Amino acid sequence: MHQRPPATTNTASGDVYDWWSRHPRALDVLYAMAFLGREASFRRRATETLGLTPGERVLEVGCGNGNSFGTLREGIGRDGTVVGLDASEGMTTAARARVGEAGWQNVHVVQGDARRPPLPDGTVDASYAAMSLSAVPDPERAVAATRDLLGTWEWRRKAEMTVEYATDTGTGVYDSDDLTRRAPVPDPGKVVCVGLNYRDHAEEGGNPIPEDPVLFAKFPGTVTGPGSTVAWDPDYTEQVDYEAELVVVVGEEARRVDQGEAMAHVAGFTVGNDVSARDLQHGDGQWVRGKSLDSFAPTGPELVTSDAVDPHDLDIWADVNGERLQESNTDQFIFGVDELVAFCSRAFTLEPGDLLFTGTPPGVGVYREPPVLLEDGDEMTVGIEGLGELTNQCAYD
Repeated sequence: MHQRPPATTNTASGDVYDWWSRHPRALDVLYAMAFLGREASFRRRATETLGLTPGERVLEVGCGNGNSFGTLREGIGRDGTVVGLDASEGMTTAARARVGEAGWQNVHVVQGDARRPPLPDGTVDASYAAMSLSAVPDPERAVAATRDLLGTWEWRRKAEMTVEYATDTGTGVYDSDDLTRRAPVPDPGKVVCVGLNYRDHAEEGGNPIPEDPVLFAKFPGTVTGPGSTVAWDPDYTEQVDYEAELVVVVGEEARRVDQGEAMAHVAGFTVGNDVSARDLQHGDGQWVRGKSLDSFAPTGPELVTSDAVDPHDLDIWADVNGERLQESNTDQFIFGVDELVAFCSRAFTLEPGDLLFTGTPPGVGVYREPPVLLEDGDEMTVGIEGLGELTNQCAYD
């Protein structure tokens, strides 16, 4: 049995952190609403998913004006206790007024730092478990959450707790074969790319080793996920090519960061394919159009966190229709991930969820003898050691 706080407890007059520390077992669920608070449908489904039962104690972080209190009370009943925490004086005032108007008992509102909720040992930050579970029926909303997640305080800890919660309870566990994989970050603010970043690739094309990174961009609308179709109009471009690439996912805003600090701003890595229309790329004299046709930036299958792999020593390869056409290692980088992040951040702000394609090794189709260019019905597979494989089909549109 969890110890219940007495009904007369007035948490509004004290410090919520002190109160919870004096009642470390009073929480059955830490229900952090900082992300979910603005979506009523998410709140309701999250309440159902978490299985709130009568008598439970719930801490709602980022409670706003208290609109969610009614939903929470449906799950915990009159005997349950809700403590709402918000950093805004205006919001807490409005929330207290709402509690008074509704006549709710055992609902307390405290003004405090809603960005840093207390996490007592053994409690679960269930907001992200609830977010992912409640979004399952709506794939577009589920994948759109990645960019927001990366922008939140302690996102790694929240993600780890989500996995632990799912593992311990079996809630939200699915067979991977039953799921449709999508791009790990489907809506990046920026897609920054680096040209000529493998020594062996520069040598392949007879290009000098650049002194500084060569940057270009792909439009965010090019991003697509594993198993999706890469399509183009054959009357518009006749020279479509593949490029296996390690993709950096930014996890923390970076502006004018030093190289030694750069990796702290990286969330992790994924596999990418910088599909390119060579005739447009070379004909224009600059690369944006030839790199930015719809669907020309497949990424996936997963976002692997930066602590799990060494990005500077990974095998990388690309197959087309089962034939190995690119094979190298990221130890051939001319500019490392830390150098690239620092270099980019001096020119523009990198934000959570931004993607950085780090260049491709030798073996691209345009430089082969004879050239190997993509056609309708071809299948491309890009793989990187420790990150998995990304497979996409080609089709004329």
